[in-house]
Amino acid sequence: MRLSVLLATAAAVAVKGAQLRFSCSQLVVDRLDPLVNPGQAPSPHLHQIVGGNAFNVTMDHEAHDISTSATCTSCQFTEDFSNYWTAVLFFRARNGTYKRVSTVGNGLGYTAANGGQTVYYLSSGKVTAFKPGFRMVVGDPAYKTETEARRNPALQFTCLASSMTRSGYRYDFPTGTCAAGIMVTVRFPTCWDGKNVDSPDHKSHVAYPVSRQCPSTHPVRVPEVFYETYWDTRPFNDKSMWPADGGQPFVWSFGDKTGYGNHGDYIFGWKGDALQRAMDANCNSDLIQDRLNCATLKSQSITEANKCSIKRRVQEDLDGWLKELPGASAMAK
Repeated sequence: MRLSVLLATAAAVAVKGAQLRFSCSQLVVDRLDPLVNPGQAPSPHLHQIVGGNAFNVTMDHEAHDISTSATCTSCQFTEDFSNYWTAVLFFRARNGTYKRVSTVGNGLGYTAANGGQTVYYLSSGKVTAFKPGFRMVVGDPAYKTETEARRNPALQFTCLASSMTRSGYRYDFPTGTCAAGIMVTVRFPTCWDGKNVDSPDHKSHVAYPVSRQCPSTHPVRVPEVFYETYWDTRPFNDKSMWPADGGQPFVWSFGDKTGYGNHGDYIFGWKGDALQRAMDANCNSDLIQDRLNCATLKSQSITEANKCSIKRRVQEDLDGWLKELPGASAMAK
């Protein structure tokens, strides 16, 4: 898609509702998952996390209000102490060893970020902001087929010919080399049951709309949370390093070689009514002027956001060539 078309589309969305788009730099890469594996360090597989520095092994809202306990955020909006995370991508070489793939700043406006991801909050009318303690998961690492993956719209991959590529979406890993890397998108449901900030599976309290309408079981419209993550696969475009059978070489940190297990986690942590104000004001982002159009929110530069990080809790080699994925023995059980 040409940049002019992308910008026109974004502007059209902004007129009808909010199109809040911003950069969140890398906070930490660690083997923790306070939603699926609370209190467990290490968790079975590796994640890349962005957002507030209150991210921890356990994130029980009653004892751990991240909007008040965090002291910085790796996101541009300084009232956003939410945490956003995904699995980590690895390259599997012909000799069977693994190398972690780094994230890079989004090529559309956020190249100064030290990795991480781009976060969107979208609306097409009146929405209700998430409540304190709200959290959710989308996707499933156990999915192995496209039929399963399609249960979640827009958990997809894009092989980037350039930073402006926005076509050719697919539910599995690209099969060829990607000149500008691989972009992975994660889109969360937009309908809430109006009662529960969580559920046992971290999914049942939310739902996708049906024919653009929220179902009666989940009648409350909430902002659409959407991630874009740029994985820098460019160092691995030499096909002499790829598997001898010519198959694609990438694998998620939980051992998925198909890509269908793509998933994302979210814990709400905006301060006070900041997110509701932004949604009510139809805040948007101007790609042409590289500007966040949201007078009701406080923001910081990407340079400042890059300074917010936390120390890795689980100490293990994540930067060298590895004989197995981190946590491989735990995942095999």
